[in-house]
Amino acid sequence: MRWSHQGIVATMALKSLVLFSLLVLVLLVLEGAQAASVQDFQRKHLDPRIGPFSRNYCTQMMRNRKLSGRVFNTFVHQTLAAVQAVCREPNIPCKNTKNNCHRSPYRMRITDCILTRHRPIITYTSRHRSAYIVVACFGKPPMPVHFDGSR
Repeated sequence: MRWSHQGIVATMALKSLVLFSLLVLVLLVLEGAQAASVQDFQRKHLDPRIGPFSRNYCTQMMRNRKLSGRVFNTFVHQTLAAVQAVCREPNIPCKNTKNNCHRSPYRMRITDCILTRHRPIITYTSRHRSAYIVVACFGKPPMPVHFDGSR
């Protein structure tokens, strides 16, 4: 009987270790996915420079950031820290009806890039303006992972 009790304890300990290891692995994967999403957000939407910008700003930025071919994109002229602060604002519904979006408390400088010609060379029109931005945030601490629009 004693050996079977030890065997049960050893089996339970092994199961607990396996479950704990899986939990740690899932957390590491989620953390890595969040970091990748934040980096992707930065590449697609952040340019902390404030201008003035050339007429070819969007065409150059979309090419440099490997976003050419997208019909529309917005660059926010703020630091990551300033956009991350938006994540601390109250939750609002996103366009996809999830509830992890946040609206900036003040207008930010942004540039909308609109595809104007696809052939023979991809070109964009730039529209510089101020607007409230809406971003989806994820993680602890919450970080911007999706640009949901401007208002």
